[in-house]
Amino acid sequence: MKNIVDLTLSYTNQLDGFTKKTNKTVKDDGWNASTLTFYSHCGTHMDAPAHFNVSDQTIDQIPLSDCMGKAWIIDVRTIGFKGLITSDHIPKNIKEQFIPGDSLIFWTDWSRYVDSSIYRDELPRISEELALWCVKQNVKMIGVEPPSVADVNNIEEVTNIHQILLQSVVIIEGLTNIDAVQSNTIELIALPLKISNGDGAPARVIAIENYS
Repeated sequence: MKNIVDLTLSYTNQLDGFTKKTNKTVKDDGWNASTLTFYSHCGTHMDAPAHFNVSDQTIDQIPLSDCMGKAWIIDVRTIGFKGLITSDHIPKNIKEQFIPGDSLIFWTDWSRYVDSSIYRDELPRISEELALWCVKQNVKMIGVEPPSVADVNNIEEVTNIHQILLQSVVIIEGLTNIDAVQSNTIELIALPLKISNGDGAPARVIAIENYS
């Protein structure tokens, strides 16, 4: 049997960077329709290398093969506010089984803060050491629960970490519901909106796991 878990935040008017307004109604126009406005990096989303001028590759140019594959879930819920995640947080048995092209999801339980200032201002971050490790080990995708892999209030840090990872690693930010996954290995599928010349885009992200 397969367990399918949605790792995507819901887009509501309470989500920073997103608005939904009524455009048409059945009563007045014959159908219901909305006008949606969103920041390209709000909610659950994917970054493109063009986001930090790492290369000219935009979100619509990322191959779909780079948006799916085996992923390991790394439990770092004890990392704490503004904590730095390093490669030492990856269990030895996972490092031994990891093969180039696998992906990593860091489970911090941070999505519980999505409606507070803590979510953005005190997030746990990917260390420079871990970012370099991911590139060296040919990690395909890295997924995190906070809205960024680095401190968005520190332009040097956020630029450095993104520029390292976006050399070869697909970045997915704003994940949720990781606690619903029952094992530490999944099939990860993360499909961004196909926005021409996009620096990033909202993505529907799911985890598929086999269980008996």
